[in-house]
Formats: sequence, C-alpha cells, structure tokens
Amino acid sequence: MTFKPLNENDAVNTRTLLHEAIPLTGSIVSGSYATAFQPDNVKSYSHGMFQSVYDYPYLSSSANHIFDMTCGVSAQTSLSITNMQAKKRNVYGQMAQVLMGYDVTGSVQLFDEDGDLLAGGSKLKETFVFPFSRLLVKDEIKKESFQMKFDCTTFVQAAQPFTELITITDHSASSEYRVNSPAGEYGILYATASTFDVLSEAQTAHMEDFGVATNPYWRCGLIFYQAGVVVLTGSLFQTLLGSAGTAGAKTHFDATGGGTVDAALIGDTIDDINYTMRHRLENIQFNNTTELNSTVYFCRVNHNEFNYSSNPTYLDNSKIRVKTQATDEPVSYITSVGLYNDRNELLATAKLSEALKKSPSTEFTIRARLDY
Repeated sequence: MTFKPLNENDAVNTRTLLHEAIPLTGSIVSGSYATAFQPDNVKSYSHGMFQSVYDYPYLSSSANHIFDMTCGVSAQTSLSITNMQAKKRNVYGQMAQVLMGYDVTGSVQLFDEDGDLLAGGSKLKETFVFPFSRLLVKDEIKKESFQMKFDCTTFVQAAQPFTELITITDHSASSEYRVNSPAGEYGILYATASTFDVLSEAQTAHMEDFGVATNPYWRCGLIFYQAGVVVLTGSLFQTLLGSAGTAGAKTHFDATGGGTVDAALIGDTIDDINYTMRHRLENIQFNNTTELNSTVYFCRVNHNEFNYSSNPTYLDNSKIRVKTQATDEPVSYITSVGLYNDRNELLATAKLSEALKKSPSTEFTIRARLDY
C-alpha cells in the first residue's frame, strides 16, 4: 500500500453557519390546548420557581420543550417583596451570576441596561426571564433576527383582540453586540410601537432613535445569543408605557394586590406572573444558528503517483492486466481516499462517486471534507 503525507498546505479549516426560522405564536403559550388557567402544554413545578412551555401537552411522548418562563428581583430593588421573596431573589441571582458574572469585588453584576458595565448607568433590577430550549436555539440565536410582541391593554382573562402592541427587537445587534459576558455575546433589546403614544415620551434617558425620530426605540432588556436567554425589564409594563399604560392606573398587568406590574412582582407568585405574561404574548420569532466546522484535505495526485495498484488482481502471471503491449501506459482507478495517522492507522475514508482513471499523463486534486 502506498501512502502520501499531507503537509500544512494541504488542509484548511472552514466554518459554515446554517440558519432556521423559529416562529412561536402566542396561542401556543396562552391556551391552544386548554382554556383553563393552566394549559396542558405548560408545566408547573412544586418549587414554583419557573414554568416550562411545550409545543404539545407535556405528558405526551411527542411533546418538545421550547422555553421556560420565570421572573427575578434583585436584592437592590426598591420594591418590598411580600410573596416568594427568597425565590425571586434566587432566580435573579442565579441568572445574573451565569450571564453577567462578577465585578472586581466578587459581587454578582446586575443586568445592565446598555451593557456598559464600567460606566454604570441604569440597571435592570426587576426582570422577566425566558431561557429558550437548546432544541430551538441550536448553537446560538442569529443576531438581529429576534422579535417578541406583547399587548399592553388592560388585562382580562377572557379572550380579547390585542390592540396596543409593543414590538421588542435586537435592533442593530449585528454590529452593536456586547462581549463582556461569561456566557458569550449579548445584545440590547429595544421596544417600539406602531402608535407613538403607546410608549412614554418622558423616558428619554432610555431612548434610542436610530435616525427615526418619529418612532424611537426604548431599551427594555438583553438577549444572550449563545446561552439562548432573553431578559426583559419589568419597566416594560410600567414606566416605559405611555398613554396605554397610564389608562386605568396601569391596570394592564393583572396582579393579586393591584393592576400594576410592581404589584404583581410584590404580591403574586411566580406562576401567577407567568400566567399573566403568557396571556400578554402575541408571538416570538427568531432564527437559530447551527455551526458546522469542517477540515478540507486537498489530496494531490501527481502525474507520477498512484499509477499502479497494490490489488493482487492487478497482475496476471506477473503482467499488468490493463496493458496489452509493453509500450502501453500503466493505468489504475481511484475509487476512495483513506486518511491515516502517523502510525498508519485508518481514521476516515472518503468514497468517490465514480472511479477516476489514473495514468502518467493525468493529475488530480481530490477534496476530502470532514464535518464536525
């Protein structure tokens, strides 16, 4: 058997990104499978710290987990939590520790509104958290493809059309993402609305216009692309709202102790808050990313190489079968390429779609690609 060594010029590493569109309609999370308080595709747990949403009743063997829902409140909040205080703080602390890391003093970093940790700025202390399933996210969420839509009209349990919609996107994230997270890259989420007065004109400190002054954007959360986690500020349903939020003393967010999102975070259980969030959600959509890493080996067959076969049937009575006269060129047929290590152990085999006729007057370069 004949071997030919490969050098550093005979191999190249490549990366290919594949994207898949993921649409999640609000009907999946708010009652497609049941009209009761708890749809059959939403699973609650005895600890009450989060809920899991499936694409089908979760007791079915064909159900797929699509994302979780929870809320977290920082210990530095100004709210006086009366219900599940420890668990809401634990959720915030765990998510902030994993996604934001620690500062120089060893304290857990708070979620930062604009991602500029050194400059300080506004912190997200009351948050809604959506960790998406790896089944949907794959390797990461594609930047500038994420979108969520929420309704901010007065909450009622009965079915109603959504008339005051807030659209949340990672606008301009393909060039403005942050890298100062232990969980990878993340972007800023912005809220906008088709009707300008749905969002508060007074909250200019949280505003970006991106050159569109008639319909600006409000910073409302963070999206962690590799981790597949979305973090929204509770202010999205409170101070960031304009006329839609002020109507009826902000009764758009249902709560045991009142109609505001602050009242819900103070006095409601996490499951009750998740219930309200699910019934405010119109849709979620994004593109996921699958990263294919490849090594391409260029197997070069020169004119004076591999013109003979080591197959015993290549000879007949010590004569080459493919030659009828002594002056004929030797001929062989290449059907596969084997990749060996330095101990001549076969590691991979590449099969050609058809045999290549090889003679001293021909040369080939065969590309063998390994995907991983």
